[in-house]
Amino acid sequence: MTETQDEARLVGADRVLAVLAELARHADGVGLDEMARAMASPKPTVHRALASLRRAGFAAQDGHGRYVLGDEFLRLAFAHHEARPDHVRVVPVLQALSERYGETAHYATLDGRWVVYRSKLDPPTGAVRLSSVVGGRNPAHTTAVGKLLLSGILRSEQAVRDWIGDIPLTTPTPTSIGSAPQLYEELVRTRERGFGVDNQENEAGVNCLAVPVFLNSPSAPSGAVSVSALAYRTPLERLIEDVPVIRAIVEDPA
Repeated sequence: MTETQDEARLVGADRVLAVLAELARHADGVGLDEMARAMASPKPTVHRALASLRRAGFAAQDGHGRYVLGDEFLRLAFAHHEARPDHVRVVPVLQALSERYGETAHYATLDGRWVVYRSKLDPPTGAVRLSSVVGGRNPAHTTAVGKLLLSGILRSEQAVRDWIGDIPLTTPTPTSIGSAPQLYEELVRTRERGFGVDNQENEAGVNCLAVPVFLNSPSAPSGAVSVSALAYRTPLERLIEDVPVIRAIVEDPA
């Protein structure tokens, strides 16, 4: 096979993966025309990619001819997620926190400028729809888990400036941090107290408190566990007062 043929095959594989990623954004299904527009690609090209995914069981068509994720892809994804060691070990912690506070509990890790939600557990009753989903991302600087994890690696204002780079910090709410000096000061406070807070900085009306989780090392956190609560129902002050209790649950959920 020539180098040109090799590159063409790689581009084709990349296109199939891109179509799969776009398909995952449409839980209610998506038509071929809409998918082609979203991909900015010709319909025959997108159709070939979808045909490859259907043969693998990674895509399917519903009764209206719209494309959805296939059962085989969902089976693999859920089986992998359920078997992840961090997920298995952290679920009892999330369950204990969710039951105690009647709020949503998360386990998240840091990935560059983002936090990635690895596990999430809603309370048995009174759950509300949050922006977080398993596998989803939120800006690290607007979340309690993100600020907690950043506080361990960004230890100077220059390090914060380098981390921000040329991309401005997003400010989804009026209380969001929007500058390097603000973020540096917040990271210093976070490092000193040993927990992170989000005072309605990522979603209006929702506050959050996060503590570190040490699954793989006694000194370097593998991620952070958080309680995300409706501000009127569980004020941030209550969560802060309960930090010793939250830490105890993380260490021993039983």
